[in-house]
Amino acid sequence: MKTLTILEGNLNLAGVVIMIIGAIILAALVFSLIVAFITKLIYERKGDQKFTRKQFIQTMLISLLICGLISGYICGGL
Repeated sequence: MKTLTILEGNLNLAGVVIMIIGAIILAALVFSLIVAFITKLIYERKGDQKFTRKQFIQTMLISLLICGLISGYICGGL
């Protein structure tokens, strides 16, 4: 039996929509990780301050929320 990909099944346009949403989520996660890492580098460079795991997760979450607002504005329109 041949395996089917998302686009080859009987999903019509749903497969394309799922792939686009997945790509947006993946891009937002990567972007948030980069922003949080740069923030950590800047924070720890100023002295003997430590950027905790909780601060890292909060920074990532805030960045993800901002990415979600921007993508919602772009994809949803006014």
